[in-house]
Amino acid sequence: MKVSQLFTKTRKQAPADETAKNAQLLIRAGYVYKVMAGVYAYTPLGLRVLENIKQIVREEMNAVNGQELIMTNLQPKETWETTTRWSDDVVDVWFKTKLKDESEIGLAWSHEEAIMEMMQQYIESYKDLPTSVYQFQTKLRNELRAKSGIMRGREFVMKDMYSLHNTAEDLDEYYEKVKQAYLRVYDRLGLGKDTFVTFASGGAFTKFSHEFQTICDAGEDILYVHREKNIAVNEEVLDDAVKELGIDKSELEKVKSAEVGNIFNFGTEKSEQMNIYVTGQDGSQQPIYLASYGIGITRVMGVIVEKFADDHGIVWPDNVAPYRLYLVRIGQGEEVVAEADKLYQTLRDKGIEVLYDDRDARPGEKFADADLLGIPHRVVVSEKTMTAGKLEYKARAEATSEAIEVDALLAKLV
Repeated sequence: MKVSQLFTKTRKQAPADETAKNAQLLIRAGYVYKVMAGVYAYTPLGLRVLENIKQIVREEMNAVNGQELIMTNLQPKETWETTTRWSDDVVDVWFKTKLKDESEIGLAWSHEEAIMEMMQQYIESYKDLPTSVYQFQTKLRNELRAKSGIMRGREFVMKDMYSLHNTAEDLDEYYEKVKQAYLRVYDRLGLGKDTFVTFASGGAFTKFSHEFQTICDAGEDILYVHREKNIAVNEEVLDDAVKELGIDKSELEKVKSAEVGNIFNFGTEKSEQMNIYVTGQDGSQQPIYLASYGIGITRVMGVIVEKFADDHGIVWPDNVAPYRLYLVRIGQGEEVVAEADKLYQTLRDKGIEVLYDDRDARPGEKFADADLLGIPHRVVVSEKTMTAGKLEYKARAEATSEAIEVDALLAKLV
């Protein structure tokens, strides 16, 4: 991609009503467009980041035998009434509307009931279990406070997975596998060092749950952590958790954090509420054990921006960046253009994703945009570099540049 072909443009200022750093930077860099509070559109640049995050999550969910599908966003009232979760007193984030025939429907905020209803058409006996399915979908939640930029939205992209099991033991075993898969996800996203499996409230899901919380000053949660023992507890259940885990509260460090994932063990509650049973090994009708596992894809994107951004702009980890390299051409002379074009093609032939700044603009403007966009690697082609027979290379997270040859650049990137 060439910068001259992007329809988005960088901005010096973010909207005055946007206070969250992640949204300010993403809007200024042209990754997102704010429609209203808690609702953002994602440009081609932003979509590339989301797709990279999704691919990491997809690979790890496939590794634990998850099967990808996509469910409907429109949800019939009757499906959710069986578990009481249609009630606004139980779930207060529903967006509800009506069809032309006055039938009341909701816009999906989660899919446990919907998954169970669908699965009963395909699962008849214990032989059909276990099974696990997941999706990437836009969820809609009528949040009272849509703040923190894309870290808390009324419309957001989520990965939600659901596993169905024949026994509690089988569910527990799989649940632990998914925990480890989640930790691998956050490690690959560059968040592993500061992300903890956290004892937390289940809210509208269950009494207790396990959250995945990333230490982050922009987060909305208060976490108590013991780094050496790798223990973390959400403040809302601190007293109960201390009793459950047998830990000394004085040993815990108080930090701010952002929830980047959440998993719930429902046991047989949903199956029994919805009257969905399968034939067990002894021939009797038995309830299905259910667990669900969520990762906020757009939220994770916001957390990454908050965690790594500096005074100059966004700093993307290599694994999620929209492009690996920002190629800056300085000058419009025929030889410089030919040299930069040649390097652009060489990099593309090697499978390296390149954003080529081919604009007729001042060097300072191009460097500032490169920093704001947060592409991990930057290289400059100019008359000066051509005379020296080398390229000027700089890693986004480093302060100084260096002169390197093309082969050395390729060695860094391939």
